[in-house]
Amino acid sequence: ADVKKYVPHRRRGEKLQVVAVVNFKGGSGKTTTAAHLAQHLALTGHRVLAIDLDPQASLSALHGIQPELDKNPSIYEAIRYDDERKPITDVILPTNFPGLELIPASLELQEYEYDTPLAMQDKNSVAGKTFWNRIEKVLQEVDDRYDVVVIDCPPQLGYLTLTALSAASSVLITVHPQMLDLMSMSQFLLMLGDILKTIRQAGGEVDLDWFRYLITRYEPTDVPQAQMVGFMQSMLASQMLKTPMLKSTAISDAGLTKQTLYEVEKSGMNRATYDRAMESMEAVNAEIRELIHGAWGRAK
Repeated sequence: ADVKKYVPHRRRGEKLQVVAVVNFKGGSGKTTTAAHLAQHLALTGHRVLAIDLDPQASLSALHGIQPELDKNPSIYEAIRYDDERKPITDVILPTNFPGLELIPASLELQEYEYDTPLAMQDKNSVAGKTFWNRIEKVLQEVDDRYDVVVIDCPPQLGYLTLTALSAASSVLITVHPQMLDLMSMSQFLLMLGDILKTIRQAGGEVDLDWFRYLITRYEPTDVPQAQMVGFMQSMLASQMLKTPMLKSTAISDAGLTKQTLYEVEKSGMNRATYDRAMESMEAVNAEIRELIHGAWGRAK
């Protein structure tokens, strides 16, 4: 058999896929989605880099890294504007998953939000004028090491998120199907439209292979939620992932011990609950994996 078929590594001419996972309201399952996606891709044979861009560092915590205890470097070290900048290879850590590496978050990431406007005002700073391409640039240094990069963005549309979106080849927006979340999502999209225009005018480019909404923490028995999902599907059909991620105690219970469904001990869980959650998670991740392979031009 042709072994190459079964190894999903990028082939010549296939570009690095950078998936930005975004949401502006807490509790949407953004980090859970990013963590499980990164682990799923690693488990299915891809070389993955997960980047925690959220100063709250939940993605780092899920991989056993506590920013307040472990003095970890973050991607801030690689994109800062001063002479202390380090190569990105200095901030990448291994995880327990073969094929998955991580750049953790630290509170220092917040500094980027303050440094960037100063760098933009500095007449001598070329970097400030093109702040949005800083993550894209540092990823080029490790382009040959990975197939997919998954970025867990902070829950606000600041400079970090913009820099991630400019590096992204695809965007996944997690949405909890409730009115307030939908309203915050539509505000976000309006703001995003304006900001992308600004970046384009300044000579930057945001070029996405795909853009999808993922319904998260979905309870099919909750009638208002089901109606909300129906409404979204009628409005945004082509941009919605077909599979929603079900709300599950299996995920929240695993999270309590800083674990994902791929790590947790099944024996300590209700079997049916675990199986349902896993089936839902795998269906979501398989759909995203197909989008990534589709962007490389591979047939299903």
